[in-house]
Amino acid sequence: MTLILALDFGGTKLAAATVEAGSREWLDYENRLSPANADALSDVEIMRSLIDSVLDRCKPDAIGVSFGGPVDAATGLVRLSHHVPGWENIPLKQLLEEEYNAPVSVDNDANVAAVGEHRFGAGQGYDSLFYITISTGVGGGWILNGKPWQGAGGMAGEIGHIVVDPTGPLCLCGKRGCVERLASGPYMAQNARKLLEKEAHNSPTSTRGEILKYLVGNDLDLITGRIVSAAAAHGDELAREVLYKAAWALGVGIGNVANLMNPQRFVLGGGVTKAGDSFWATVRKVAQETALPEVNFEVVRALLGDDAPLWGAVALGFDVVK
Repeated sequence: MTLILALDFGGTKLAAATVEAGSREWLDYENRLSPANADALSDVEIMRSLIDSVLDRCKPDAIGVSFGGPVDAATGLVRLSHHVPGWENIPLKQLLEEEYNAPVSVDNDANVAAVGEHRFGAGQGYDSLFYITISTGVGGGWILNGKPWQGAGGMAGEIGHIVVDPTGPLCLCGKRGCVERLASGPYMAQNARKLLEKEAHNSPTSTRGEILKYLVGNDLDLITGRIVSAAAAHGDELAREVLYKAAWALGVGIGNVANLMNPQRFVLGGGVTKAGDSFWATVRKVAQETALPEVNFEVVRALLGDDAPLWGAVALGFDVVK
Protein backbone atom coordinates (compact mmCIF):
# COMPACT_ATOMS: atom_id res chain seq x y z
CA MET A 1 0.00 0.00 0.00
CA THR A 2 1.24 3.50 -0.89
CA LEU A 3 0.15 5.90 1.85
CA ILE A 4 -0.29 9.55 0.82
CA LEU A 5 -0.52 12.31 3.44
CA ALA A 6 -2.40 15.36 2.13
CA LEU A 7 -2.16 18.74 3.90
CA ASP A 8 -4.09 21.97 3.36
CA PHE A 9 -2.82 25.19 4.96
CA GLY A 10 -5.81 27.42 4.16
CA GLY A 11 -6.32 31.08 5.06
CA THR A 12 -8.79 30.19 7.81
CA LYS A 13 -8.74 26.38 8.03
CA LEU A 14 -6.09 23.70 8.42
CA ALA A 15 -6.77 20.13 7.25
CA ALA A 16 -4.88 16.83 7.03
CA ALA A 17 -5.93 13.52 5.51
CA THR A 18 -4.51 10.14 4.55
CA VAL A 19 -5.45 8.04 1.53
CA GLU A 20 -4.16 4.94 -0.23
CA ALA A 21 -2.88 5.71 -3.73
CA GLY A 22 -5.66 4.86 -6.19
CA SER A 23 -8.45 5.15 -3.59
CA ARG A 24 -11.15 7.84 -3.59
CA GLU A 25 -11.93 7.62 0.14
CA TRP A 26 -10.02 9.11 3.07
CA LEU A 27 -8.51 6.63 5.49
CA ASP A 28 -8.61 9.45 8.03
CA TYR A 29 -9.41 13.16 7.92
CA GLU A 30 -9.09 15.99 10.48
CA ASN A 31 -9.48 19.75 10.25
CA ARG A 32 -9.33 22.73 12.59
CA LEU A 33 -10.01 26.42 12.21
CA SER A 34 -6.96 28.64 12.41
CA PRO A 35 -7.27 30.91 15.51
CA ALA A 36 -7.94 34.62 14.94
CA ASN A 37 -4.42 35.57 16.12
CA ALA A 38 -2.69 32.76 14.19
CA ASP A 39 0.87 32.99 12.94
CA ALA A 40 3.11 30.53 11.08
CA LEU A 41 4.28 28.88 14.32
CA SER A 42 0.77 28.28 15.64
CA ASP A 43 -0.36 26.97 12.22
CA VAL A 44 2.55 24.51 12.12
CA GLU A 45 1.79 23.31 15.67
CA ILE A 46 -1.89 22.74 14.86
CA MET A 47 -0.98 20.96 11.62
CA ARG A 48 1.51 18.76 13.47
CA SER A 49 -1.22 17.59 15.85
CA LEU A 50 -3.60 16.93 12.91
CA ILE A 51 -0.86 14.93 11.15
CA ASP A 52 -0.18 12.85 14.29
CA SER A 53 -3.89 12.10 14.51
CA VAL A 54 -4.41 11.01 10.88
CA LEU A 55 -1.12 9.08 10.56
CA ASP A 56 -1.76 7.18 13.80
CA ARG A 57 1.95 6.21 14.02
CA CYS A 58 2.13 5.10 10.33
CA LYS A 59 4.80 6.49 8.02
CA PRO A 60 3.65 8.26 4.83
CA ASP A 61 5.21 7.30 1.49
CA ALA A 62 4.73 10.83 0.19
CA ILE A 63 3.27 14.17 1.29
CA GLY A 64 1.36 16.63 -0.90
CA VAL A 65 0.77 20.15 0.43
CA SER A 66 -1.64 22.90 -0.57
CA PHE A 67 -0.65 26.32 0.83
CA GLY A 68 -2.78 29.46 0.90
CA GLY A 69 -0.24 31.92 -0.49
CA PRO A 70 2.57 32.31 -3.06
CA VAL A 71 4.88 29.29 -3.24
CA ASP A 72 7.96 28.47 -5.30
CA ALA A 73 6.75 25.02 -6.38
CA ALA A 74 10.21 23.99 -7.66
CA THR A 75 11.84 24.40 -4.23
CA GLY A 76 8.80 24.13 -1.93
CA LEU A 77 9.60 27.53 -0.43
CA VAL A 78 6.59 29.44 0.92
CA ARG A 79 7.03 33.11 0.01
CA LEU A 80 4.33 34.48 2.34
CA SER A 81 0.70 34.14 3.41
CA HIS A 82 -1.65 37.06 2.73
CA HIS A 83 -3.74 36.09 5.76
CA VAL A 84 -1.35 34.65 8.38
CA PRO A 85 1.85 36.48 9.48
CA GLY A 86 5.25 34.82 9.85
CA TRP A 87 5.25 32.68 6.70
CA GLU A 88 7.80 34.81 4.84
CA ASN A 89 10.37 32.58 3.05
CA ILE A 90 9.67 29.39 5.04
CA PRO A 91 11.20 26.23 3.43
CA LEU A 92 8.08 24.12 4.08
CA LYS A 93 9.06 21.22 1.79
CA GLN A 94 12.45 20.86 3.51
CA LEU A 95 10.95 21.08 7.02
CA LEU A 96 8.36 18.38 6.31
CA GLU A 97 10.87 16.09 4.54
CA GLU A 98 13.21 16.27 7.52
CA GLU A 99 10.44 15.65 10.05
CA TYR A 100 8.55 12.84 8.28
CA ASN A 101 11.34 11.32 6.13
CA ALA A 102 9.20 11.23 2.97
CA PRO A 103 9.26 13.11 -0.36
CA VAL A 104 7.14 16.29 -0.28
CA SER A 105 5.54 18.42 -3.01
CA VAL A 106 4.20 21.91 -2.11
CA ASP A 107 2.26 24.41 -4.23
CA ASN A 108 -0.16 27.32 -3.95
CA ASP A 109 -3.72 26.30 -2.98
CA ALA A 110 -5.35 27.42 -6.22
CA ASN A 111 -2.80 25.51 -8.33
CA VAL A 112 -3.27 22.44 -6.15
CA ALA A 113 -7.07 22.66 -6.29
CA ALA A 114 -6.81 22.93 -10.10
CA VAL A 115 -4.83 19.66 -10.09
CA GLY A 116 -7.46 18.10 -7.79
CA GLU A 117 -10.38 19.07 -10.06
CA HIS A 118 -8.45 17.99 -13.16
CA ARG A 119 -7.53 14.58 -11.73
CA PHE A 120 -10.63 13.77 -9.69
CA GLY A 121 -13.38 16.36 -10.33
CA ALA A 122 -15.01 18.66 -12.91
CA GLY A 123 -11.85 18.86 -15.06
CA GLN A 124 -11.51 15.13 -15.79
CA GLY A 125 -11.03 14.60 -19.53
CA TYR A 126 -10.13 18.24 -20.29
CA ASP A 127 -6.68 19.33 -21.50
CA SER A 128 -7.07 23.00 -20.59
CA LEU A 129 -8.93 24.48 -17.67
CA PHE A 130 -8.73 27.40 -15.31
CA TYR A 131 -9.76 26.74 -11.71
CA ILE A 132 -10.95 29.71 -9.65
CA THR A 133 -11.44 29.60 -5.89
CA ILE A 134 -13.66 32.24 -4.27
CA SER A 135 -13.41 32.20 -0.46
CA THR A 136 -11.17 34.24 1.88
CA GLY A 137 -9.54 35.55 -1.31
CA VAL A 138 -9.90 34.87 -5.03
CA GLY A 139 -7.19 32.74 -6.61
CA GLY A 140 -6.72 30.79 -9.81
CA GLY A 141 -4.80 27.77 -11.07
CA TRP A 142 -4.04 26.63 -14.61
CA ILE A 143 -4.02 23.23 -16.24
CA LEU A 144 -2.57 23.57 -19.76
CA ASN A 145 -1.96 20.59 -22.05
CA GLY A 146 -2.97 18.36 -19.13
CA LYS A 147 -0.31 19.74 -16.77
CA PRO A 148 -0.24 22.44 -14.07
CA TRP A 149 1.27 25.71 -15.28
CA GLN A 150 2.65 28.04 -12.60
CA GLY A 151 4.27 30.69 -14.80
CA ALA A 152 7.90 31.88 -14.79
CA GLY A 153 7.94 32.79 -11.09
CA GLY A 154 5.06 30.67 -9.83
CA MET A 155 2.59 33.57 -9.99
CA ALA A 156 0.36 32.52 -12.91
CA GLY A 157 -3.38 32.49 -12.34
CA GLU A 158 -3.80 35.52 -10.05
CA ILE A 159 -7.26 36.37 -11.39
CA GLY A 160 -8.14 37.89 -8.00
CA HIS A 161 -5.88 40.84 -8.79
CA ILE A 162 -7.12 41.58 -12.30
CA VAL A 163 -8.50 45.12 -12.06
CA VAL A 164 -12.10 45.29 -13.30
CA ASP A 165 -13.06 48.69 -11.84
CA PRO A 166 -10.10 51.14 -11.64
CA THR A 167 -12.22 53.62 -9.63
CA GLY A 168 -13.44 50.89 -7.25
CA PRO A 169 -12.60 50.28 -3.58
CA LEU A 170 -9.03 49.71 -2.38
CA CYS A 171 -7.81 46.08 -2.21
CA LEU A 172 -5.34 44.58 0.25
CA CYS A 173 -2.83 44.40 -2.64
CA GLY A 174 -2.85 48.21 -2.97
CA LYS A 175 -4.80 48.42 -6.25
CA ARG A 176 -8.41 49.52 -6.72
CA GLY A 177 -11.32 47.44 -7.99
CA CYS A 178 -9.65 44.02 -8.16
CA VAL A 179 -11.85 40.95 -8.69
CA GLU A 180 -10.93 39.85 -5.14
CA ARG A 181 -11.93 43.23 -3.67
CA LEU A 182 -15.44 42.81 -5.05
CA ALA A 183 -16.00 39.04 -5.08
CA SER A 184 -14.28 37.44 -2.05
CA GLY A 185 -16.33 36.50 1.02
CA PRO A 186 -14.79 38.92 3.58
CA TYR A 187 -14.91 41.84 1.13
CA MET A 188 -18.53 41.09 0.19
CA ALA A 189 -19.34 41.21 3.91
CA GLN A 190 -17.46 44.53 4.25
CA ASN A 191 -19.30 45.98 1.23
CA ALA A 192 -22.65 44.91 2.71
CA ARG A 193 -21.83 46.52 6.10
CA LYS A 194 -20.88 49.80 4.40
CA LEU A 195 -24.10 49.85 2.37
CA LEU A 196 -26.17 49.11 5.49
CA GLU A 197 -24.49 51.94 7.41
CA LYS A 198 -25.02 54.31 4.46
CA GLU A 199 -28.68 53.22 4.20
CA ALA A 200 -29.26 53.80 7.93
CA HIS A 201 -27.74 57.28 7.63
CA ASN A 202 -29.44 58.40 4.39
CA SER A 203 -32.80 56.55 4.54
CA PRO A 204 -33.62 55.54 8.15
CA THR A 205 -37.03 54.14 7.12
CA SER A 206 -35.68 52.03 4.21
CA THR A 207 -36.36 48.27 4.32
CA ARG A 208 -33.32 47.46 2.16
CA GLY A 209 -31.08 45.09 4.10
CA GLU A 210 -33.77 44.04 6.61
CA ILE A 211 -33.37 40.30 5.88
CA LEU A 212 -29.59 40.63 6.11
CA LYS A 213 -29.86 42.38 9.49
CA TYR A 214 -32.37 39.79 10.70
CA LEU A 215 -30.01 36.90 9.82
CA VAL A 216 -27.28 38.37 12.06
CA GLY A 217 -29.57 39.64 14.85
CA ASN A 218 -28.64 43.25 13.94
CA ASP A 219 -24.95 42.56 14.75
CA LEU A 220 -23.32 43.72 11.51
CA ASP A 221 -19.94 42.29 12.58
CA LEU A 222 -21.43 38.79 12.09
CA ILE A 223 -22.07 39.33 8.37
CA THR A 224 -20.12 36.94 6.11
CA GLY A 225 -20.11 36.31 2.36
CA ARG A 226 -22.31 33.24 2.91
CA ILE A 227 -24.83 35.26 4.91
CA VAL A 228 -24.94 37.88 2.14
CA SER A 229 -25.67 35.02 -0.31
CA ALA A 230 -28.39 33.60 1.96
CA ALA A 231 -30.04 37.03 2.38
CA ALA A 232 -29.95 37.56 -1.40
CA ALA A 233 -31.59 34.15 -1.93
CA HIS A 234 -34.38 35.27 0.46
CA GLY A 235 -34.97 38.39 -1.63
CA ASP A 236 -32.97 41.03 0.26
CA GLU A 237 -32.42 43.86 -2.24
CA LEU A 238 -29.24 45.24 -0.63
CA ALA A 239 -27.64 41.77 -0.41
CA ARG A 240 -28.58 41.18 -4.04
CA GLU A 241 -26.78 44.38 -5.01
CA VAL A 242 -23.58 43.21 -3.27
CA LEU A 243 -23.87 39.72 -4.80
CA TYR A 244 -24.53 41.12 -8.29
CA LYS A 245 -21.39 43.30 -8.09
CA ALA A 246 -19.36 40.23 -7.01
CA ALA A 247 -20.75 38.10 -9.86
CA TRP A 248 -20.18 40.97 -12.33
CA ALA A 249 -16.53 41.36 -11.25
CA LEU A 250 -15.93 37.63 -11.54
CA GLY A 251 -17.62 37.50 -14.95
CA VAL A 252 -15.47 40.36 -16.31
CA GLY A 253 -12.33 38.63 -15.00
CA ILE A 254 -13.34 35.30 -16.58
CA GLY A 255 -14.20 36.92 -19.94
CA ASN A 256 -10.81 38.62 -20.10
CA VAL A 257 -8.96 35.41 -19.19
CA ALA A 258 -11.00 33.54 -21.85
CA ASN A 259 -9.86 36.06 -24.49
CA LEU A 260 -6.25 35.81 -23.39
CA MET A 261 -5.79 32.03 -22.93
CA ASN A 262 -8.86 30.32 -24.44
CA PRO A 263 -9.24 27.37 -21.99
CA GLN A 264 -12.01 24.80 -22.52
CA ARG A 265 -13.44 25.14 -19.02
CA PHE A 266 -13.55 27.47 -16.03
CA VAL A 267 -14.14 25.48 -12.83
CA LEU A 268 -15.35 27.58 -9.87
CA GLY A 269 -14.91 26.41 -6.28
CA GLY A 270 -14.95 27.93 -2.79
CA GLY A 271 -17.62 29.24 -0.44
CA VAL A 272 -19.23 31.95 -2.54
CA THR A 273 -20.05 29.52 -5.35
CA LYS A 274 -22.85 28.13 -3.17
CA ALA A 275 -24.52 31.49 -3.87
CA GLY A 276 -27.47 30.28 -5.94
CA ASP A 277 -28.72 30.41 -9.50
CA SER A 278 -28.84 34.18 -10.01
CA PHE A 279 -25.14 34.48 -9.06
CA TRP A 280 -24.20 31.78 -11.58
CA ALA A 281 -26.44 33.23 -14.29
CA THR A 282 -24.80 36.67 -13.85
CA VAL A 283 -21.25 35.27 -13.88
CA ARG A 284 -21.93 33.31 -17.09
CA LYS A 285 -23.77 36.18 -18.83
CA VAL A 286 -21.11 38.82 -18.01
CA ALA A 287 -18.27 36.40 -18.92
CA GLN A 288 -19.81 35.72 -22.35
CA GLU A 289 -20.45 39.44 -22.93
CA THR A 290 -16.83 40.29 -21.98
CA ALA A 291 -15.26 37.57 -24.13
CA LEU A 292 -15.18 37.71 -27.92
CA PRO A 293 -18.17 35.93 -29.51
CA GLU A 294 -15.80 33.44 -31.19
CA VAL A 295 -14.28 32.36 -27.84
CA ASN A 296 -16.09 29.26 -26.57
CA PHE A 297 -15.86 28.08 -22.97
CA GLU A 298 -17.93 26.66 -20.12
CA VAL A 299 -18.23 27.95 -16.55
CA VAL A 300 -19.01 25.03 -14.23
CA ARG A 301 -19.16 24.29 -10.50
CA ALA A 302 -16.24 22.46 -8.90
CA LEU A 303 -17.19 18.90 -7.93
CA LEU A 304 -14.81 18.44 -5.00
CA GLY A 305 -16.06 21.43 -2.97
CA ASP A 306 -13.83 22.47 -0.09
CA ASP A 307 -11.77 19.28 -0.51
CA ALA A 308 -10.35 20.27 -3.93
CA PRO A 309 -6.99 21.43 -2.43
CA LEU A 310 -6.69 18.22 -0.37
CA TRP A 311 -7.41 15.97 -3.38
CA GLY A 312 -4.93 18.02 -5.39
CA ALA A 313 -2.40 17.45 -2.61
CA VAL A 314 -3.08 13.70 -2.99
CA ALA A 315 -2.25 13.98 -6.70
CA LEU A 316 0.98 15.90 -5.90
CA GLY A 317 1.98 13.25 -3.36
CA PHE A 318 1.21 10.42 -5.76
CA ASP A 319 3.24 12.10 -8.52
CA VAL A 320 6.40 12.29 -6.38
CA VAL A 321 6.36 8.53 -5.67
CA LYS A 322 5.28 7.33 -9.14
